[in-house]
Amino acid sequence: MFSAYVVVTVLAAVVYGAVAFANLSGHSYPKAQADKLGVPYAWIPWLGTAIGAGALGLVAGFVVPALGIAAASGLVLYFVCALGAHLRVGDRDYSAWSVCFVLAVAALVLRVTV
Repeated sequence: MFSAYVVVTVLAAVVYGAVAFANLSGHSYPKAQADKLGVPYAWIPWLGTAIGAGALGLVAGFVVPALGIAAASGLVLYFVCALGAHLRVGDRDYSAWSVCFVLAVAALVLRVTV
């Protein structure tokens, strides 16, 4: 069980780190998503910072389990709100969202059970 926790947490941290980098570096994908979901461009750096903090918190959870739980909980909440943004505009493309959400839920469940 511990090895599953490590694998999922590292994978999640890498994915969320890449997402944060894309948001903070001005990549076109976050801008396209913002256009599609009606999110102002000014929010993109803040959203990237939140995801980056979640990625760092997941890694910190190896040393301080409470930080890992808090980070994973925050990421689950982040992606629940992201689902709301998709539903608000009638967007039916949940592929990227579902991967990120499932990773956050898995990291949270595994961190709590280990």
